[in-house]
Amino acid sequence: MKNPAVERAVALARAIPKAELHIHIEGSLEPELIFALAQRNGVALPYASVEALRAAYAFTDLQSFLDIYYAGASVLLKEADFYDMAWAYFLRAKADHVIRAELFFDPQTHTARGVPMATVIQGLARACADAREKLGISAALILCFLRHLSEEDAAATLEAALPYREHFIGVGLDSSEVGHPPEKFIHVFARCRELGLRVVAHAGEEGPPDYIWEALELLQAERIDHGVRCLEDPVLVAELARRRTPLTVCPLSNLKLCVVDDLADHPMKQLLDAGLCATVNSDDPAYFGGYLNDNFEQTVRALALTEAEVITLAKNSFEASFVSDAERAALLDALDRSVGQAALA
Repeated sequence: MKNPAVERAVALARAIPKAELHIHIEGSLEPELIFALAQRNGVALPYASVEALRAAYAFTDLQSFLDIYYAGASVLLKEADFYDMAWAYFLRAKADHVIRAELFFDPQTHTARGVPMATVIQGLARACADAREKLGISAALILCFLRHLSEEDAAATLEAALPYREHFIGVGLDSSEVGHPPEKFIHVFARCRELGLRVVAHAGEEGPPDYIWEALELLQAERIDHGVRCLEDPVLVAELARRRTPLTVCPLSNLKLCVVDDLADHPMKQLLDAGLCATVNSDDPAYFGGYLNDNFEQTVRALALTEAEVITLAKNSFEASFVSDAERAALLDALDRSVGQAALA
């Protein structure tokens, strides 16, 4: 028996404008596009078909996912490949009423294979420009460092990217979390802050709450990506609430990577109840079973979130966006108008 209040909240979540702040663009690479690009570029894949590749998406933890994630990225060789990947994401984002998207990208995944930095950034930047012009999506790029590699490698990556500085607004930290604390990257993040780049970092997904503290204190992260394990440390929760530090939470990712055993056990409602600036995001949607609206819908159903909580999550996404005050006001106004129209329907 469906709950009418929950169904209204689901319908509202699907219809209203929102921002996506935690999307790894390489993680939006669907099996069909992987095979198309492999054929275009003459890349041999260790899977016989789209179906065989999709069947391999049975992850037990973050590392088992990353192994397939990096294999999928091997088909990305030319500027057009990066454009096509990002454009496919933007079309899905448009359908989900995303009006602001801040895309993570992992240049080290590509430069290690001999793909030039220019190829990566220019392909993605061209897609962002077209998303703004043709789809009305405000789009930006955030360059992420792979934390399982050295800080020296991250610093070299930053320097290689600086000729294209106008194409990315910030830096992040992703890949294998456990055993690679934020403190490992203190110096390169200090350099990024000197350059005026915005700073985010993955912390508190598989790693402990201490990693969130390190991201805040040592890297001076303005947003925490994931952050769900903050609830294990009440002092940290209070500090995140005091600072109004956004958490870019990814419910279906948490389920797929066994951070939670059941979406009904997801801490999203606890995060909201604690007054935290939590947001909903899709992380690596091609691999985790859903884009932004899928994450909203399944989370609303599993936790019986209210319409008010859905609106709060959307507002939080705009509050947490790296945009000017004027653009933020326009984004929030678009949300208010949409909510008003939904109320009249």
